[in-house]
Amino acid sequence: MELWLNDLMQWLALPQYGLSTVFVIAFISATLLPMGSEPAVFGLVKLNPELFWPAILVATAGNTLGGMVSWWMGWGTHQAVNKWRDSSTHIRALAWLEKLGPKACLLSWLPGVGDPLCAVAGWLKMPLWPCTLYMAIGKFFRYLLMTGGLVWLFPTH
Repeated sequence: MELWLNDLMQWLALPQYGLSTVFVIAFISATLLPMGSEPAVFGLVKLNPELFWPAILVATAGNTLGGMVSWWMGWGTHQAVNKWRDSSTHIRALAWLEKLGPKACLLSWLPGVGDPLCAVAGWLKMPLWPCTLYMAIGKFFRYLLMTGGLVWLFPTH
């Protein structure tokens, strides 16, 4: 599988696939697959500074749709995790998430916990559209700050 994924990523790295590559990588990285999309966004913007805003928006859209897939995966696996329902960690985490509601999805930008958080929001059957809105807001600001910061740190000639 790694060879197939590596070949796909090399194919997507071709310059003529810039924004579509960013979309696919952002989408995949928002699912439970371990992958970062920020280097792809930064690379595209570094090579094509005029694509700063389109890259931010395309990455946000791809990452948000990937977050929605994670939400649906969580929603669909609600019954599968019933055996862990009584653990104290689970109970505390659920109480915290239920208290915050869909606003917890603002944290979907966090590395390591953000993508599973989207799945948990689905598992808790939080409303999809408010969760999607908060995911999009969090992810937009992550891409804006990360890419803007990298462009500022490493300016083009």
